[in-house]
Amino acid sequence: MNNERLTAFEDAILAIIMTILVLDLSKPDPVSWAGLWALHASFFAYALSFFWIGLMWVSHHNSWQAVRQINMGTVLLTLVLLFFASLFPYTTSLVADNFNNATAQALYGLIIIAISLLNVVLSLNLGRLNPKAKFGLLYRTPTSVVMLDLGIKFVGLALAVTVYPQAMIYSIFIASLTLGLSLAKN
Repeated sequence: MNNERLTAFEDAILAIIMTILVLDLSKPDPVSWAGLWALHASFFAYALSFFWIGLMWVSHHNSWQAVRQINMGTVLLTLVLLFFASLFPYTTSLVADNFNNATAQALYGLIIIAISLLNVVLSLNLGRLNPKAKFGLLYRTPTSVVMLDLGIKFVGLALAVTVYPQAMIYSIFIASLTLGLSLAKN
């Protein structure tokens, strides 16, 4: 398998996941500004998931242009990553409907953390196969930014399961801003 085929597969799956996310948004009852405001947690969870997946896609798109060689490990890591990504509509809906619930927030966070760690392993795999690409922990993102991103998510998870459930989704938002700003600089 060549990398173009794998990236096309990943693009298709991520596009489907991003599309399915919107299907779980509830309609306001009544249809009014107050009804829409009552759904603000759902809209926040949807927007965060959509843009988080979008950032991952941008990172892959920009980095995979330097990839010339993949192996079966690359394919399997991508498949596992896409499996966890396919849980986004479910966990986003769970958080949207149970915004103050520690279990819902923790599950959402665990999916994000699993995908983040899989991206690190995938980047290291591709870096070994494509030394000219000069990939680090997360493609060409500085190691300090990757460590900050992961640290924020783990702190959010710890706070979510102990004292403040919403810390998980807010930590993902903050980590996404950090990573997004780093991507914008490159």
